[in-house]
Amino acid sequence: MEDLKIEKIKKINLKEIMEIEKKAYPNHHWSEESFENELSNKLATYCCVKNGTKKIIGFYGFWQILEEAHITTFATHPDYRRNGVATYLMLNLIKKCYKKMIKYITLEVRTSNVPAISLYEKFGFSTIGMRKKYYQDNNEDALIMFTENIWYDKFKTNYKKIKEEYNRKIK
Repeated sequence: MEDLKIEKIKKINLKEIMEIEKKAYPNHHWSEESFENELSNKLATYCCVKNGTKKIIGFYGFWQILEEAHITTFATHPDYRRNGVATYLMLNLIKKCYKKMIKYITLEVRTSNVPAISLYEKFGFSTIGMRKKYYQDNNEDALIMFTENIWYDKFKTNYKKIKEEYNRKIK
């Protein structure tokens, strides 16, 4: 996908964000009020990706807690999946973590969300535990995934490799 641009999410973007949120998570999604509250959270970073037509096609959010980033939300519009959008978002999220001097990244993901788990594993996340009945809509378990220190050579080398592969594909 070409012509993608990352921007900080603003209140004016919430209608589009909610459209994606409801499609990505039809049974259990954040409310617009939750997103609005997060935009004023000093520990939080929320960004969206827009395509060449300025349409929001994905977003992420994380909290910085000391030297750790906890991914709170991550979604791609269903019409744009399997086009590198999630990879683009993750590359940007990690870039922001480097700028903020963050060392570790963590998240929870549904055990049934195989595409997301594959993406996270590609970026060096490992499963370190499980939260039983974590999701309220259906009591599904969540995997707890964590990176090693993102400043370690192994992680940085993998990040650079994924970034180079992504850049080759979009040219």
